[in-house]
Amino acid sequence: MIDFVFTPDDVARVRFAFSPVWEAVGGLRVLADPSRRALHLPWLRAVRPRLDGLDLDLLRSLVPAVGYVADFLTPPPTTPLPDFASELEIIRATPRAVVAEELRWSGSVGTPQYRSGPGGTALARLAADPDGTLDTLTEQLDAFWRVAVRPFWGRIRELLEGDVLRRSRALTERGAAGVFADLHETVTWDGGVLRVERPWNYRGGLDGKGLLLAPSVFTWPRVQVVAPPYQPMLSYPVSGVATVWETRPEPRAGALGTLVGRVRAEILHALDAPASTTELARRLGVTPGAVSQHLAVLRSCGLVTGHRMGRRVLYVRTSAGDDLARIR
Repeated sequence: MIDFVFTPDDVARVRFAFSPVWEAVGGLRVLADPSRRALHLPWLRAVRPRLDGLDLDLLRSLVPAVGYVADFLTPPPTTPLPDFASELEIIRATPRAVVAEELRWSGSVGTPQYRSGPGGTALARLAADPDGTLDTLTEQLDAFWRVAVRPFWGRIRELLEGDVLRRSRALTERGAAGVFADLHETVTWDGGVLRVERPWNYRGGLDGKGLLLAPSVFTWPRVQVVAPPYQPMLSYPVSGVATVWETRPEPRAGALGTLVGRVRAEILHALDAPASTTELARRLGVTPGAVSQHLAVLRSCGLVTGHRMGRRVLYVRTSAGDDLARIR
């Protein structure tokens, strides 16, 4: 069990971010054992043919379906608007002594192909050449990102940004309880203690570093925890993850469609989680221009509002929009 003990000031240091590198590593976990993450089978079917001919052997051997992954491969995100290339440079800049130490630790906890015995000898050789090992790993990670994750990054990013926006509002309006209440079934908030069910034990404060909350698509269906002395961090399945590989859902305008029109009703229902014009158009099978026109009407009626995230605008329902969306 993991217990993060909050002081009164710690809630103010809760922040949100997400990471393209974490998503890439999560995708590698799906490849390692698809049965554990069946929700992502549509993605897996799409990317497997693209991986033919790519040399990912070293990277995949160090990213098991479950268990320890060398921490230098998953640096904590430092910005709510991350960039894969920048994160890859952070990995490349890892001190070589850290690379060697964490590779040895990978072997000690049973990383596939590098257990004690002959495999341990192979891992020792990798740890003895951290420069070459790091070069190979970052090259393979970059290749995997370009082929398997970047083509889907637009829809993944939409979900992640929407979750950050929604939970940031919950933190402002309802405090820590509002953020953690529905984060994950294994996460509970009780009297200033954030408790996470995990197969290892930790209890302590946040060491003045705050807690980083990172929504993720490929983390589903589990959570991942990083404890001090590293940046305390909790990566959890993003809200609405079940929609990420949808083409177009079945229309559900219903009675609300009769009242406000089919497309406007579908937009209101689709905004169960924040989304951009482009994402709404993709999910509903209409043009972005048509979505923009309907959003303008809904906005003028006080049913939705827009929030800028970087260069894009994410739309959310207002409380009046929430009430209207309950009509089915």
